[in-house]
Amino acid sequence: MAITSANQLELLQTAEAVAREKMIDPNLVVEAMEESLARAAKSRYGSEMDIRVSIDRKTGKATFTRVRTVVADEDLENYQAEFTVEQAKQYMDNPQVGDTFTEEVPPVELGRIAAQSAKQVILQKVREAERDKQYEEFKDRAGTIINALVKREEYGNVIVDLNPGEGVLRRNEKIGRESYRPNDRIRCYIKDVRREPRGPQVFLSRTAPEFMAELFKMEVPEIYEGIIEIKAVARDPGSRAKIAVVSYDNSIDPVGACVGMRGSRVQAVVNELQGEKIDIIPWNEDMPTFLVNALQPAEVSKVVLDEEAGKIEVVVPEEQLSLAIGRRGQNVRLASQLTNLDIDIMTEEEESARRQKEFEERTKLFMETLDLDEFFAQLLVAEGFTSLEEVAYVEVDELLVIDGVDEGTAGELQARARDYLDAQNRKALEHARELGVEDSLVNFEGLTPQMVEALAEDGVKTLEDFATCADWELAGGWTTIDGERVKDDGLLEKFDLSLEEAQDLIMTARVMLGWVDPADLVADEDAEDGETEEGAEA
Repeated sequence: MAITSANQLELLQTAEAVAREKMIDPNLVVEAMEESLARAAKSRYGSEMDIRVSIDRKTGKATFTRVRTVVADEDLENYQAEFTVEQAKQYMDNPQVGDTFTEEVPPVELGRIAAQSAKQVILQKVREAERDKQYEEFKDRAGTIINALVKREEYGNVIVDLNPGEGVLRRNEKIGRESYRPNDRIRCYIKDVRREPRGPQVFLSRTAPEFMAELFKMEVPEIYEGIIEIKAVARDPGSRAKIAVVSYDNSIDPVGACVGMRGSRVQAVVNELQGEKIDIIPWNEDMPTFLVNALQPAEVSKVVLDEEAGKIEVVVPEEQLSLAIGRRGQNVRLASQLTNLDIDIMTEEEESARRQKEFEERTKLFMETLDLDEFFAQLLVAEGFTSLEEVAYVEVDELLVIDGVDEGTAGELQARARDYLDAQNRKALEHARELGVEDSLVNFEGLTPQMVEALAEDGVKTLEDFATCADWELAGGWTTIDGERVKDDGLLEKFDLSLEEAQDLIMTARVMLGWVDPADLVADEDAEDGETEEGAEA
């Protein structure tokens, strides 16, 4: 076909028809036509030429132009699309590098092959426009629930029709052994939307905790309005779940509102989740209280929280142990996910035995190191003394409250404790030096001889070695692997070094070595303080 003989308005009519059918911008189709015509013209005039085509948006007339760019003499490579300043003078007045010269060229006739190529370019552009439209439509819907029709099932994955486009519900995102047939209606949570070369991928889920939260938001108007907030959700999909809620209106019971009249609201969610049992729990800022609620229906006798380690010990009566743990550990596992804490559950008898063991170990420590009889050592432990450091450096008044201890006895106790600690320090320092520790680390303020010895045994022998350590390497920490919290032992963890203290020591070492500018640290602290103040105002 020849552009000159074709009905020029037909181009625009075709573009509008395609755009209407695909629900995309007509300009995108016209641009695709321009590109396809330019490609056909290049095959006619030469691929090295810079041929451009412009279609008039009103008349449909296609204008073919050749563009040449002015370049420096040494940069001239493509003689068909570039020319030097000297060469450009015959076409342009006062040409400069970077200027372009445009001249109209005769339109080309599209042969069969060129027409086919043009069609492919237009189809490709239309497909890309459709993909962009689908991505733009769904990217802002991530985190919401969608109703869709099942198209087919492939290797356990369910492909659903999102109109436009498709979404995939992977096998591990389905509840239990759910199976679907074509044209079944399905309700899913849009977990993620990704732009990929083959088009946008919409990943759906029915097992995500957020799916349950969104279902409750649909069933409970108070949640949608913000009067009640869902603080945490933990699920064992298809079996059991726990959801923590809080009310910002004292007149509204958050648990009662979520349950609904005769359980109507929660039952609607349970039905959607294939009968998944749901425990609705009142949220509390006090973590031990919240945990007691989370372990319902089990009764808890005592809670001991170690916030630094992210760990909590729960003591329950013997008859409540199996209920607290739940079938296959389900109850305690869900409570752990809900509170984001590692939970140890023990019976009252086990806790009593452990406390007795600790009492005996501390008694033995004081007997051996301070040369005391058993009765006197037990008095020290009973008064809350747990280490030699406490005995050696505590205020004398705290020792005088023990029955039978006067100032002379207290002074003798502290002298014995200090002598023993000094001997241990000398021994540790000698061993560290034997291992090759340098004075830069020995004299570093904040590290005891025992700490230096522990570092040396692990190969940290200089201040430079110490400065390259991470805070968790020193203080220990927790890593989540495959959904389970795993303990990382720290080199100095046994000395009760906190993560913050480890960070301060490491940064001090880096400043001393000149690796970090102290001014940068001050600036960072000021920035953090500013963020904290803004958060408080908000």
